[in-house]
Amino acid sequence: SSSRSSSTTMSAAEQQDQARAPPEPPEADPAHGYEAVAPHWFYRRVAEGRERWGPFSAQDSERLEEAHGSGKDREDVVVPTSGGRYDVHLKERQRVAVYWEEEVSEVRRCTWFYKGDKDNKYIPYSEAFSEELEEAYMIAVTLDEWKKKLESPSREIIILHNPKLMVHYHPVATSDDWGSTPTEQGRPRTVKRGVENITAEIPNGEPLQIDHLVFVVHGIGPACDIRFRSIIQCVNDFRNVSLSMLQAHFKKAQEQQQIGRVEFLPVNWHSSLHSTGVDVDLERITLPSINRLRHFINDTILDVFFYNSSTYCQTIVDTVASEMNRLYQLFLQRNPLFKGGVSIAGHSLGSLILFDLLTNQKAAPEEDEHSEEGSTTTSSNRGMEEVKDILEKLELSEYRDVFEKEKMDRQALFLCTEKNLKEMGIPLGPRMKILHYISSKTETQVCLPHGSRSSRSHSVAPSHGAAFTTSRAVSANYPQLNYKPTIFFAFGSPIGMFLTVRGVKRINPNYSLPTCKGFFNIFHPFDPVAYRIEPMIVPDLEFEPMLLPHHKGRKRMHLELKEGLTRMSVDLKNNLLGSLRVAWQSFTRAPLPAVEAASTDVEAEAEASAENQPETKAEEPPAAVKEEAPLINVGRLNGGNRIDYVLQEKPIESFNEYLFALQGHLCYWESEDTVLLVLKEIYQTQGITLDQPLPGSQ
Repeated sequence: SSSRSSSTTMSAAEQQDQARAPPEPPEADPAHGYEAVAPHWFYRRVAEGRERWGPFSAQDSERLEEAHGSGKDREDVVVPTSGGRYDVHLKERQRVAVYWEEEVSEVRRCTWFYKGDKDNKYIPYSEAFSEELEEAYMIAVTLDEWKKKLESPSREIIILHNPKLMVHYHPVATSDDWGSTPTEQGRPRTVKRGVENITAEIPNGEPLQIDHLVFVVHGIGPACDIRFRSIIQCVNDFRNVSLSMLQAHFKKAQEQQQIGRVEFLPVNWHSSLHSTGVDVDLERITLPSINRLRHFINDTILDVFFYNSSTYCQTIVDTVASEMNRLYQLFLQRNPLFKGGVSIAGHSLGSLILFDLLTNQKAAPEEDEHSEEGSTTTSSNRGMEEVKDILEKLELSEYRDVFEKEKMDRQALFLCTEKNLKEMGIPLGPRMKILHYISSKTETQVCLPHGSRSSRSHSVAPSHGAAFTTSRAVSANYPQLNYKPTIFFAFGSPIGMFLTVRGVKRINPNYSLPTCKGFFNIFHPFDPVAYRIEPMIVPDLEFEPMLLPHHKGRKRMHLELKEGLTRMSVDLKNNLLGSLRVAWQSFTRAPLPAVEAASTDVEAEAEASAENQPETKAEEPPAAVKEEAPLINVGRLNGGNRIDYVLQEKPIESFNEYLFALQGHLCYWESEDTVLLVLKEIYQTQGITLDQPLPGSQ
C-alpha cells in the first residue's frame, strides 16, 4: 500500500510537467513513464437493435469534464450538449432529448475499453472498474511489474501483459458442485486504454451561434428513408450535411465570424395521429393474409386517406401547427439571444400539410391590402350577392331574408350542413334542394380556403379560379403559427397533384402565401410522388425546371456525357440518312415516291428525336431553355423567382429509373445539393453569399 500511495503522489507531481510534453511510450522509461489517462465522455444508444456507445464531440466532452472536475456531480447539474438538443444530467449520468420524445440514454466518463463480441466495436468499462484498471496500470508502469490479473464485476479476468498488450478473457460457462469460478479459458478480447487508442469517430462540434431555425415535417408513415429510420435520425443527417456544406462553401463568412449555423428540428405528427385509437379499429377489420404488407399499408399509405378525412385532417393540422409553435417557444426559451428567422420544410405529404397551413394563415392588414391587388368590392359583399342569385335559381327567393340575417355569403353557404340549415328554420324540401346544389357544385367548382373567414378570402384571388382547398368533404379550422416563415421548402412534394385533384386548374400569378414570401419545390427526377408547380402558374408555356447545381460546382459527368452523346448520335443519324439518300438517288434513275416519303419520314423522326431527346428527362434541359429559364415569369409565389428545382441523378440511377424510384423519393436527407440550395437561399436573405457561385444557379 505504501508503494501505491507514493506512486499516486508521484503521478500527481508529474502530471503538470507531462501535460505540456508529448506523451512518451511507457516502456521507454519505466520508472517515470506513467501519465494519467485523458477521459472522454460517451453516451449509450440502441441502433438497429444493437447497443452502441457514441462519443460526445470534443467540446461537449470538455464541458462535461469541467463540470465533473468542479465537483458538480453531487448537485443536479444540467449540461447542454449536441448544439443544445440534448441535456446531460450529470448526477444521474443521463442524456435527455430536449425537443422530442426519445428514450433517455446512459452517459459515461470513459477511460478504458474492451472489444465487443459481435461487431468489433469498443465498449467502455464502468467508471468504477475503469478506476481500478487505471490504478493497476499506474502501479504496473511505475514499478515495471506486469502480468497483473484483475477480476471484472461480472467475474471475468483481465490481464495486463504489457502496455501494448492487455487482454479480457470471456469466461467459458463451466460449473461444478462448487459453483463456477472465473477462468482465463475462452476467447481473449483486446483491452485499450484511452479514447485515442480506439477507432472512435469523435464528431466535430457545432458552432454555438444559430443564424436561422428550420422546422422539418415528415411525410407518410413513421419511417422517412430507405433504411426505415425516423424523422429524428433523417434530420440529424440533414443537419450534419449542412455543417459540412457550410465549411466547404461558406468558409469566408465563417472565418469572418459572420455566420454560425442553421438549426434543423424535426416535427413529428404521425405518432399523435395513430394514438387516437384508430389503429385498434383498423386492426379489427384488417384481413389476416399478407400480414406484413397490410400492416405496412395501415402504417403509411393510410396517412394520405387520413389527411383527406375531415376528422383526422383536423387532428393532423392541429398537431403540426401546435408542435411547431411549441418547438418555437421552447427554442426561444433556450436561446434568448436568437435574432434569426424561421423557415419550414416538408417532405412528401408533410409539404402538402404545410402548404395548406400556409395558405390559411392570416396576413397583417397592410399585407392583405397588398395581396388584394386593388380589388374594390370585398369578397363577402360579392358572396352575399351570389347567394341571392343561387336562391333565385333554386326558386327559393322567399328565404333570402333568412340568409341575409345570418350574414351567409357563398363560402359560408358551401360550408353548411343539413343541421345548420335546419337550425336556420329552412324546411325539409328547400334544405334538400340547397344541399343537392352544394354537393353538385363542389364536384366541379373550387372553393376558397376552408377554415378561412370571408374577410380573408380575397387573398386567393377567386376571380382567377385559383384556390387551395381539399374537396367539399374536408373542412378544417387551420391554426395560426406564432411566426412568419421566411421560406417554405417542399421536398418530393405531391402539392401539384393534390391541387389538380381538388379542381384547381391554375394558380393566379399574383398569388403569394399570406405570411411566407419564399417557396421552393425540390424533387429528384425519378421521385414517383413529386409533381411540378410552375406549369399551374404558367400553363401555356412549356419549360424545364431549374437544374440544381452539383455541390462540387459542375454538372455530373455522366449527364454531360449523355447530352454530348445525344447530340452526336443525332448528327450521325442525320448525316448517315443524308448520304444514304444521295446514294439511293444516284442508283435509281427516277426517285421512287414511296422511298422518298419513307426517307423523309425517317428524317422527320430523327429531327423530332433531336428536339425531344434532351427533354425526355427533367434533369437535362436544352441549352437554349437553360439560358432563358431565369427570364420566365412564374408569378409571385416565390417572390418572382423560379419555384421548381430538379436534382441531378447519380450515374447508377440512370441505368434503371424504376429501380431507383423509391430511393428517389427518400434521397433528400443526405443530398448535398438539396442542403446547399436550402443554405444558399436562407443566407441570401441575410445578405451572405457562397464563396463562389455555382454554375447554373440563379
